[in-house]
Amino acid sequence: MTDEIQAAVGIVVVSHSAQVADATVALVARLANLPADGPRVLAAGGMEDGSIGTDATRIADALAEADAGAGVVVLADLGSAVLSALTAVEELIEPDLAARVRISRGPIVEGTFVAAVQASAGDALDGVLAAADDAASMDKLEGHR
Repeated sequence: MTDEIQAAVGIVVVSHSAQVADATVALVARLANLPADGPRVLAAGGMEDGSIGTDATRIADALAEADAGAGVVVLADLGSAVLSALTAVEELIEPDLAARVRISRGPIVEGTFVAAVQASAGDALDGVLAAADDAASMDKLEGHR
């Protein structure tokens, strides 16, 4: 019997600001104490020239780099970032990769953090997506206002 190392789900952070995406990735890597062989967590923020915006080609490149075979969860900061991510998935990446990409409704920082922790723990794509989506839940704060 051989021990197979399962590929971790990748994560891509899409923001209109390169600084926000980069800082989110750096914060999550530090706080989640991700192992070197853990999930690939990548930033795809801003435009090529450094201006504010989202670039579907940059997102597509990040998706391809983040995928280790287990799929990729995308977290985005605003609606048009989601649209750019959808464009990348539908038009710019190979269909086999597109089938393994999920876009989360979760908040960008908290969602990225819990997704990275779950991916690092070996959760599959749908489990990582569910964790990222659930990071938006404020139910845990009820009664603490």
